[in-house]
Amino acid sequence: MGIRSFLSKPLAFWVVKKQQQWANNPVETQQKVFISLLNQAKHTCFGKDHQFESIQNHKEYIEYVPVRDYEGFKLYIERIKNGEKDILWPGLPLYFAKTSGTTSGIKYIPISKESIPFHINGARDALLNYIHNTGNASFLDKKMIFLSGSPEMEKKNGIYIGRLSGIVNHHVPKYLRSNQKPSYITNCIADWEEKLDQIIEETQSENMSLISGIPPWVQMYFDKIVERTGKKIKDVFPGFSLLVYGGVNFTPYKNKLFDSIGKKIDSIETYPASEGFIAFQDQTENNGLLLLLNSGIFYEFIPAEEFASAKPTRLTIGEVELGVNYALILSTNAGLFGYSIGDTIKFVSKSPYRIVVTGRVKHFISAFGEHVIGEEVENALKNVLKKYSDVSITEFTVAPQVNPSEGLPYHEWFIEFVNEPNNLTEFASDLDKEMTQLNIYYKDLIVGSILRPLVITVVKESGFIAGMKRMGKLGGQNKAPRLSNDRTFVDEMAF
Repeated sequence: MGIRSFLSKPLAFWVVKKQQQWANNPVETQQKVFISLLNQAKHTCFGKDHQFESIQNHKEYIEYVPVRDYEGFKLYIERIKNGEKDILWPGLPLYFAKTSGTTSGIKYIPISKESIPFHINGARDALLNYIHNTGNASFLDKKMIFLSGSPEMEKKNGIYIGRLSGIVNHHVPKYLRSNQKPSYITNCIADWEEKLDQIIEETQSENMSLISGIPPWVQMYFDKIVERTGKKIKDVFPGFSLLVYGGVNFTPYKNKLFDSIGKKIDSIETYPASEGFIAFQDQTENNGLLLLLNSGIFYEFIPAEEFASAKPTRLTIGEVELGVNYALILSTNAGLFGYSIGDTIKFVSKSPYRIVVTGRVKHFISAFGEHVIGEEVENALKNVLKKYSDVSITEFTVAPQVNPSEGLPYHEWFIEFVNEPNNLTEFASDLDKEMTQLNIYYKDLIVGSILRPLVITVVKESGFIAGMKRMGKLGGQNKAPRLSNDRTFVDEMAF
């Protein structure tokens, strides 16, 4: 046993014990975060604009602080970018995490000196929970690869600007840096395909134990290694024992990833965002993610069907119910208040509070009033793949076809198969049946002959990669949306 793995076990015990203290007192923990945020930001421009000194409780907070997305903060952000202090949070942020927005173009999300430790500790604590629960810590003594964005940053008016994964890369603890791959120079390569080739050169002969990244980009890494060596990943990296992932639902990628690996290994799901580290899988046998209630974030939850209303219901942690789809609203110690992150979540446990991510507020199909969400298309595909055990996919997205050249409108599923079904028509029919069982509105439209059953368009091999490359969104944190309410994305992909 190496020194890293040896020392990790008492640290893991301590972290989990502290975690249990706040998890067992969720309402009190969140109330303390709420009061702390108001007190720290009350003398900022935003705090003065929204009467923070007068707010005594959540009811008053709702009255003074409306829910906003990035567009609602843009004027404040621009002032900070110009070097003004004390706008959203005391002083200037340490960083702006630069991220792509579907409606706002490039977004600049502030990260403060108070919030950056939680970005780092969220990932650390996910691994320590795994060590505590399984006793497995040997991966810390071997090489670990983090497929991330470039750590290069620019500095403007005293604020460093870069990708979140690149920013976090600068804060990897020193005791892990000697184990970390790829090298800094390789991580700075802008072109994703060139970068991936160089990552393989650096890692192919190493004793890799942990691999972390967004599933589609991990799969690209695996595919290139298999292509070069003719071997399964387990034979290239015999010590590979832990996969850490986040950013998208794992289920559609799971079968192909594990087939590429060639054996079952443990995996940990995380929920990091530029706005804060929100949750992680604290038990390998439980798919729910532990909501981090003591990480500088005050959470609100809006029932998804109310999100677009003028005065939606805004619930706190003690008011939520299991199985309800909520839009997730954050107030953070980097200066975002009543901020709609754009995700929808569902609680699967209240002791402790665990969630699953169900989709995006703006990623849905309701061209005919059906309001199909990401969770439904992912579950429909997962369920039908159980029947077709010989079929596997690489990637998929769904868009409505409102004006077909003939016949009724329909939902068009663009699927890139690894192994295509022998009978695509039968596969599509079964997939449509799953959709009618998961969404009653969709069923009514099919039964009422407003829509015809879904249509599958087969995407050629590497079609998603080629399309994302054409759009300039290959690699990093970019990912294809599960579904869209129009055809903008699929038209740009030009399958």
